[in-house]
Amino acid sequence: MSEALRVLIVEDDPHVLLGCQQALTLEDIPVTGVASAEAALPLIDGQFPGIVISDIRLPGIDGLTLMQQLKAQDRSLPVVLITGHGDVSMAVQAMKDGAYDFMEKPFSPERLVEVARRALEQRRLSLEVESLRRQLDGKQTLEQRLIGRSAAMCQLRELILNVADTGANVLINGETGTGKELVASCLHEFSRRQQHNYVAINCGGLPEHLFESEIFGHEANAFTGAGKRRIGKIEHAHKGTLFLDEVETMPINLQIKLLRVLQEHKLERLGSNQMVDVDCRLIAATKEDLGELSQQGKFRADFYYRLNVVTLEIPPLRERREDIPLLFECFLQQAALRFDREPLEVDRKTLSRLMAHDWPGNVRELRNVAERYALGLPAFKDSGDGHNSPSLAECVEAYEKSLVVEALRRHGGNLTQASAALGTPKTTLFDKVKKYGLQGSN
Repeated sequence: MSEALRVLIVEDDPHVLLGCQQALTLEDIPVTGVASAEAALPLIDGQFPGIVISDIRLPGIDGLTLMQQLKAQDRSLPVVLITGHGDVSMAVQAMKDGAYDFMEKPFSPERLVEVARRALEQRRLSLEVESLRRQLDGKQTLEQRLIGRSAAMCQLRELILNVADTGANVLINGETGTGKELVASCLHEFSRRQQHNYVAINCGGLPEHLFESEIFGHEANAFTGAGKRRIGKIEHAHKGTLFLDEVETMPINLQIKLLRVLQEHKLERLGSNQMVDVDCRLIAATKEDLGELSQQGKFRADFYYRLNVVTLEIPPLRERREDIPLLFECFLQQAALRFDREPLEVDRKTLSRLMAHDWPGNVRELRNVAERYALGLPAFKDSGDGHNSPSLAECVEAYEKSLVVEALRRHGGNLTQASAALGTPKTTLFDKVKKYGLQGSN
């Protein structure tokens, strides 16, 4: 049971109140007891993290009136009523009016605990749904936007907060599906430019003959088919943020023109001789090594250095596997809300496969898997009834192998450097390499 969720009991009989508190405490369920509705109301707000169990017959405000007041400020709050023998019909009507359940005196401790657990679970789900609704409305912290407790994600969030409001150009490096555009939007949302436009361009999705018109704009009759003036993406991003995704695909000749705009903070629309002042923060994203591409003459070096003022590296999902359960749970809750389904529990078989999978599609692939699971479909498309669930040892081995493979990849197969990065003796790493049939060099 989450420590954030608790039970508030409203009962004027001190012996019954003490017995209820003891029964719940023995089951590790946090509980608070008060003797009147008047004492309970100040303890409950619209996001009370728990449930209320109240006797119907109380001095002053009775339990039914208390429930009505609580439901008026939070319809999803579970309220359980305690009834005497003559109050059962009243309690049944109360359930029709929104009470979660009722317990008739005398009730056993087991009955109390069972009802409390069910009500707390419903409360947990309703609070999570409400949290997701707020997130979908855009009222999110950076931790809610960029989910993960791994050291790499904590460092990434810290870097974003450090540079978001500086206005410096940022280059985001990451594999496909890691969330580069999400990081770019966070840089905009956590800066003073958030009140102005965030303009995203997929450089790989625009035909070259349209690119110049799209990004710089044009005057009426600048070319065949240009019937009226068009404001380009850069001008539309004035005082805001311009995001160039897949910037490595931008044609060389357009890199030259864009570089000039970045240097002079002015542009000319196609078909115009008039300069237009522009002030936009540039964020670019790539899955390639632009430094290497510039050395090969496939990307302008001066444009690369203009972009590469600040570099943010987004780790692939296989390098932060400890974040997988949290991400999957979050995506599952979002999918359940979107598809109007009850959130499903993640079974051991599915969790094992999630942790063992290599995730070539990264977070995007994980989201798709969560959506299938939320719809009641197999999480992995190749799943079948005959598939055996990996054991704990198999999952540990798969995780260990993925760490070794990634360390060798980062260090060009050098065992000495990889062992230092993993914090393990070189002889131990050599045994692992041999065990998993990998290749490494001294």
